Amino acid sequence: MLKRRKNPCGGWLWFLAIIFSLSPIELRAANLSIITSYPPSFYEPFQKAFEKSNADVSVTIIQRNTGSATRFILGKPEPAADLFWASATDAFELLKQKGALSTVQPRETNAPARILGYPVNDPDGFYLGFALSSYGLVYNPAYLAQYDLPVPQSWQDLLKPVYAGHIGITSPSRSGTTHLIVEALLQTYGWDRGWALLSELGGNLSTVTARSFGVASGVAQRRFGIGVTIDFLATAPDVSGAENVFVLTPDPIYVPASIAILSQAKNRNVAERFIDFLFSREGQSILLLPNIARIPVLPELNAHLLPRPDSGGLLAAHGLDAPLSARRYGIVNLLFDDYIVRRRASLARLWSRLRELERVLLDDPAQFKVLAEARRLLGKPPISEEALQDLADELAGEWPRSIARTPQQQALAREIRAEIEQNLTRAEGLLRSVSTASEQR
Repeated sequence: MLKRRKNPCGGWLWFLAIIFSLSPIELRAANLSIITSYPPSFYEPFQKAFEKSNADVSVTIIQRNTGSATRFILGKPEPAADLFWASATDAFELLKQKGALSTVQPRETNAPARILGYPVNDPDGFYLGFALSSYGLVYNPAYLAQYDLPVPQSWQDLLKPVYAGHIGITSPSRSGTTHLIVEALLQTYGWDRGWALLSELGGNLSTVTARSFGVASGVAQRRFGIGVTIDFLATAPDVSGAENVFVLTPDPIYVPASIAILSQAKNRNVAERFIDFLFSREGQSILLLPNIARIPVLPELNAHLLPRPDSGGLLAAHGLDAPLSARRYGIVNLLFDDYIVRRRASLARLWSRLRELERVLLDDPAQFKVLAEARRLLGKPPISEEALQDLADELAGEWPRSIARTPQQQALAREIRAEIEQNLTRAEGLLRSVSTASEQR
């Protein structure tokens, strides 16, 4: 009887057959987890290009808005992800202060040190700016023509009575980009004047959208005519062809979009490889795709895309104090929601009445003095800058939504709401008294 001889290569052939039958995803040995505020239209081109050149890595994306992402990272005892990838620099600073970030390996990114006063990279090396964006105004020409409105040119223009009921914005508690705009105004004009501007803007709002992209979308749909937004959202794919026009103000804000490694990252080496890819020519070129539309930091790709150094941006004189913004991140969001968002209808009514009386009684010094006090009360922040500085970090910083508020947080929230109601009630009383006096003349 003939005995069957074993093929010494049979085992290897069987093994190779199994290997080559696997899909590329099944062959990947490492998983890179990224939490980001960017939509799929942004991150998918990077994800696909990186996986194509790094066949051993599979990228998992956790997509959340900036505020939700920071709360998610800070609220998880186990590792949340390897990388944090977003546009709002003050969110990175908040995570840095909370010990949630790890320093990134030093590398030459060729990025400018500053852009109109704003540092592109974290001086301490915890996050790096890989792209640049500008903040400004988006408007719909057909809408402006319909309501015979002039094209807005500046942040101050948004306070004009002619724009009452025609402006949209999103809340900084739901949008890191909006939070940065709010902080830029507060730091440029000061706490008191900054909140007075935001209150008067609140009186002109048509709506407060649930998400950042809702601003440009609302303008495109002509639900309102003007929005406060960032360049790439104004020209996003879902609003392209909608006649939207994005304009920079004379004092524009340019800020970096950044990336950081989380302190509990499981795959740090792979995270560093992804950062290297972002700063490579291939990665930087992806930023120029129409559906992404960011400004690369690589000099050979950003010619004619950056503003002149003497453009005089809103933050050019003093820059943005990111640590200050991070320390008061939560309280600023709380104030905006309670003062601007929830009182929007009251602000619209009271500011409209005040402006009308100011116009009619301009030549009446006594009554105009009363109106000046009403204006002060309408624009008065419900907590002073001095009191804010004395707040403990857990009261001024981020208030995670997934965690019940402490008794101290609840008490502070009640005090803020009571102060807002008192200021608005007093302002309304003054306006009523002036109206009565003018009617009796």
